[in-house]
Amino acid sequence: MGVQETGDQDVESPPPQQTPDPTGADVATVARVAGRIRANIERVIEGKSEVVSASLVVLLAEGHLLLEDVPGVGKTMLSKSLARSIDSTVRRIQFTPDLLPSDVTGVSVYNQQTREFEFRPGGVFANIVIGDEINRASPKTQSALLECMEERQVTVDNVTYHLDAPFMVIATQNPVEMEGTYALPEAQRDRFMARVSIGYPLPAAEIAMLNSHTELNPLDDLEPVTDAAELRKLCAIVGHVHVSEAVQRYAVALTSATRENPEVLLGASPRATLHLVRAAKAFAALHQRDYVLPDDVRALVQPVLAHRLLPSAEAAVSGRGTSAILEGIVAQVPVPEIRS
Repeated sequence: MGVQETGDQDVESPPPQQTPDPTGADVATVARVAGRIRANIERVIEGKSEVVSASLVVLLAEGHLLLEDVPGVGKTMLSKSLARSIDSTVRRIQFTPDLLPSDVTGVSVYNQQTREFEFRPGGVFANIVIGDEINRASPKTQSALLECMEERQVTVDNVTYHLDAPFMVIATQNPVEMEGTYALPEAQRDRFMARVSIGYPLPAAEIAMLNSHTELNPLDDLEPVTDAAELRKLCAIVGHVHVSEAVQRYAVALTSATRENPEVLLGASPRATLHLVRAAKAFAALHQRDYVLPDDVRALVQPVLAHRLLPSAEAAVSGRGTSAILEGIVAQVPVPEIRS
């Protein structure tokens, strides 16, 4: 400690102000609040703990979530449960073939009384936006989401409107093979941090669903367990989770391998690497760690990278999908040793 001379007396100077490190004990707060959200969602979604965990990772990493599966497995129900668990603004956009880009972003309307154009916000002006059956709209309408998902802003008539944080798009889509669907453009898929498939429930979970959902809708009794302000604090804590250089190099090696693999026509982008590391930070915080392990990155390779890759024609003909290709890449890339 420094000592200042003041006349006949030596007085200890106060210690320098230090900025508190929002890690360590704070990640316990992240895990505790996330546990409340998880329990709330699982009151509605039975037996899908891995899917719920992936949703929480994307939420805390400030990403966007794509839920892809056949109709009727609970994609919209999961979206609504997550949205209702947070006391924030929520809007739902039903994507249909006749939906216009202005329905998504907003439109300027002429006011005859004031003789000026007034901006009427579209469906994206909310903390959580539920895009239901996103791939039933035309690619032109889907592209209306590109700016807001990446830059958290909307530009209409040369005027930019910023979106409030937190901002998350939870989109559902049916497989491309289903009737009346359009394939999402590559630029659109790349903006989703993770793609998750819910899958059919186990028989026991389906029986529990019959008991709980036939008499009433469990969504009706779902109350928020956190709010937007607290969620912003949790995201800030996740952002300070430490990622060592070795783990960073491992993440880059994985995405680079997808670009060099002969079975892949379009590999993972640099944005994919960024999303992989950000998701790994949230994954570590959920496990009450203020540092990322290589295993955290490995656990998220499939949900974060699989939907971004385009397999080559040869791989498609041989039945090799992106998931199988990624499994081979993960097995080939050396895992770094982290010394304590």
